[in-house]
Amino acid sequence: MADNNHSHFQHLYFILTGIPGLELKYYWMAFPLGAIYVIALFGNGVIISTIKSKPSLHIPMYYFLCMLALADTGLALCTMPSMLGIFWFNYKSIAFDACLVQMYFIHTFSAIESGVLVAMAFDRVVAIWKPLRYGTILTSGVVCRTGAVILTRAVCVVFPVPFLIKRLPFYRSNILSHSFCLHQDVMSLACASTRVNSLYGLIAVIFTKGSDSLSILLSYAFILRTVMAIASGEGRLKALNTCVSHICAVLIFYVPLIGVSVIHRFGKHLSPLTHALMANAYLLIPPVLNPIVYTMKTKEIRRKLIQIFIPAKVTAEG
Repeated sequence: MADNNHSHFQHLYFILTGIPGLELKYYWMAFPLGAIYVIALFGNGVIISTIKSKPSLHIPMYYFLCMLALADTGLALCTMPSMLGIFWFNYKSIAFDACLVQMYFIHTFSAIESGVLVAMAFDRVVAIWKPLRYGTILTSGVVCRTGAVILTRAVCVVFPVPFLIKRLPFYRSNILSHSFCLHQDVMSLACASTRVNSLYGLIAVIFTKGSDSLSILLSYAFILRTVMAIASGEGRLKALNTCVSHICAVLIFYVPLIGVSVIHRFGKHLSPLTHALMANAYLLIPPVLNPIVYTMKTKEIRRKLIQIFIPAKVTAEG
């Protein structure tokens, strides 16, 4: 192909990569991977159905938890087709446009989850700072508008990304580094300057994950200041205990995210296996662990699980 046509050329498909060096064990890895997705979808589904069916959970804290579960479900569904395709059927191809669609939804749901974690932090601030005015400050209308803002921000910020990728030429390698399509990974295969993509990606990350993480840190600084002003030690522990689940959710989301970012920036010398494992952890850990954390801390969700798995026992006790 002539050089003057390169600027208009794009691959028809990309080749996804599973876990480098473990190709012969994909068959055995397929079963635990399938179990991970079952846990993620089932766990988040139980959280959503429990909150919907229990009037006692129709409060802002659990509305935000429902949003988090929806974001986790969306994130799991985005990666499931390509991941299971690789490990179950050894199918590694993904069409160029399908890759862009997957990339868009992965980054969108990730931005939504980050925004929901900020809303949950603000919920904890209000609950501890102004407990008597909690219901009047965080009304149903405020919660709905907050959810709409989170969704709109994520959709709008990520919307230009596929188009910025679409304009780039791809005529050399079409082998991606992960089992799914990420902006940085696809961008690295382009055969032209990616300065605009890199700049916009940096701005998008600062506007979403960067500002969100700072907001969460400031929220907890305010919470700690408020808690330390409580006279009794028992009261302080009770107030902090209401934040444990959210702190776990923040760590579950941001620790793998920071790990992936550091490896992409400074870990060029690391093995492809390390890059693949960190990327998989970033997208698989939150949808799996968040339902476990909130199930352990929420009596109504635990009771729902018991009703599902041991209905006869619950009926007898009732």
